[in-house]
Amino acid sequence: MKKPSNSVSSFLYASPTASKTASLDLGFGRSCAVWVNQNDHVFYEQLEGHTFSFYVRGGLGVWRVDEKPVHGWPGAICIFPHGQSSEWVISQPLEMVHLYLPDQELRRMYSEWTDRDGRMLDLADITYAPAGDLAQPFAHLHRALGSTNVIGAEEAMLDLIGHVIAQDRFCEHRMARLAGGLAPSVKRRLVDYIEAHLDQSIRLRSLAQIAGLSEYHLQRSFKQSCGVSPNVWIAHRKLERAKAMIRAGGSLVQVADSCGFSSQSHFTRSFRSGMGMTPASYRASAI
Repeated sequence: MKKPSNSVSSFLYASPTASKTASLDLGFGRSCAVWVNQNDHVFYEQLEGHTFSFYVRGGLGVWRVDEKPVHGWPGAICIFPHGQSSEWVISQPLEMVHLYLPDQELRRMYSEWTDRDGRMLDLADITYAPAGDLAQPFAHLHRALGSTNVIGAEEAMLDLIGHVIAQDRFCEHRMARLAGGLAPSVKRRLVDYIEAHLDQSIRLRSLAQIAGLSEYHLQRSFKQSCGVSPNVWIAHRKLERAKAMIRAGGSLVQVADSCGFSSQSHFTRSFRSGMGMTPASYRASAI
């Protein structure tokens, strides 16, 4: 029997008063949603994945009761890191936007964008902070949810996470000595090789030779440093290139060939697996 998910959304689904009014699948386990709630008492226990929350309306009647009781306000943000537990009382109507990212996906993004080891990421547990630079990305995300605009939501997500990673109040960079993983120079060579060969079938054997490791140790070390396996990293980069080409007006046949997919059906299956929709549906959302 499959273990129930301990995501924020799963706890809200179990609530008799919370209601999800909009949602979008952003691929690779990432998603976003708008929730409304009132007259509720919510426990989040050992959360799976990271949740970024923005209060659109309400908040003055919401308290986190396992800490010093401070109420929220419209425009306040909360960050729930992976593994966090908390308890909340919601006494007045509330509308909030949520962005959900699996732990491995956030670490992959951190590793890709900062060129650091993904294990250095330490996301802060934030209860009620001014949104600041996050206000605009959250507003864009809210609008994209209202119009089911997947591409707009993706852009807002990337902007939002970019601000989170860049600001010390949200994200610390652990400087402790890390055991295992890839040397920074080796990681850079691997990432550069992958980027230069996205139009081809990239073999684990080739990556292992570049790293000077066995295939087993390469796979293990890559996941430690980058948050995901080489296969997932490559799949993500291929789909990111494919999405950019689709948005630029490239034909699906051309996109499949340029991104190293063996056939149109292989491209469609891979795109649907990663993004939760077909390339044709994604292209339609870009028009």
